[in-house]
Formats: sequence, C-alpha cells, structure tokens
Amino acid sequence: MEKTAIEVKIREIAAQVAEVNKIELVHCEVVGSKKNFTVRIFIDKQGGVTHEDCTFVSRQIDEILDADDFIPDAYLLEVSSPGLERDLYSLKDFEKFSGSLAKIKTFVPINGHRNFKGKIVAVEGDEIIFEDKATGTVRFPYSAVAKANLEIDLEAELKVNSKK
Repeated sequence: MEKTAIEVKIREIAAQVAEVNKIELVHCEVVGSKKNFTVRIFIDKQGGVTHEDCTFVSRQIDEILDADDFIPDAYLLEVSSPGLERDLYSLKDFEKFSGSLAKIKTFVPINGHRNFKGKIVAVEGDEIIFEDKATGTVRFPYSAVAKANLEIDLEAELKVNSKK
C-alpha cells in the first residue's frame, strides 16, 4: 500500500476513534521514509487532552492498525496534543480561533508581505481577515496560507498566573 493510501486509511481510523471518544481529531500525518515512518496523530478536547487521553487513543488506534495489518513495515505511532502554539490546519481552525494571536506565512506576497503576526479577526467565506501588528488589517484567501500557528499571549498569561 502506498504511503498516501496508508495516510488516508489511518486518518479514517483516527477519526472514528476520536468520534467514539468525543475527542477532536486535529491532524494526522505520516512522516519519514517508506521503510521507517512515523504516524503522528494530534487530538484535542475542551479543557485540553491529558496524557491518559493520548495513551487511551493510542492503544485503540494501535489495536485497529495491528488487526487490519495494512502497514507493510515497522512504524512508530505518536498521539499527542497539538500544543499551545498549535498549527492551524484548516479554515475551520481559523474560525475556531478567531480573536486569537497567530503567525501566518503565505505562499505569495499579500500587500508586499509574506509573514504576518497578530490577531485572527474573522473568517468570511474562504477569506481570513487578520490584524497584523506591522501592517494593519489584511485579507487573504485561505489557499494563500503556507503555514499558520497560534501564538501564546505571554503578557496575558503572566497576568493571569500572577493573580493565582
């Protein structure tokens, strides 16, 4: 089975396991060489995932992968949280994190820039409205996004933690 076909099948399995466990499947990827690859699955839930959540989901996925036996070679399975500065993988992620700080890199220049740092304002159709710290408000299609991830607001985090 080809690597992309394996990735599709793994994504289907991970989505089923996540749905049954009421956990969001954030992203699934297969990386590495054909003979030695890693299956990475990122999950999330309201309030964040625990080590136990990752272990439980990993065991369920591993059981299905072993039973189906469609992966011809050895592989490493990693199940984890997407982290505080998680990547934004879809337009749905931009909608979900509207109002949050983010860093975005685009494939092509938008108003002369390819790197943006600021706040996701909104999503309208397939366009992202972003308040860039350096250039102000910009709009661009989701298809222009090469890479995007959330950023921690350290100032806000320090204020919250100092009040505890």
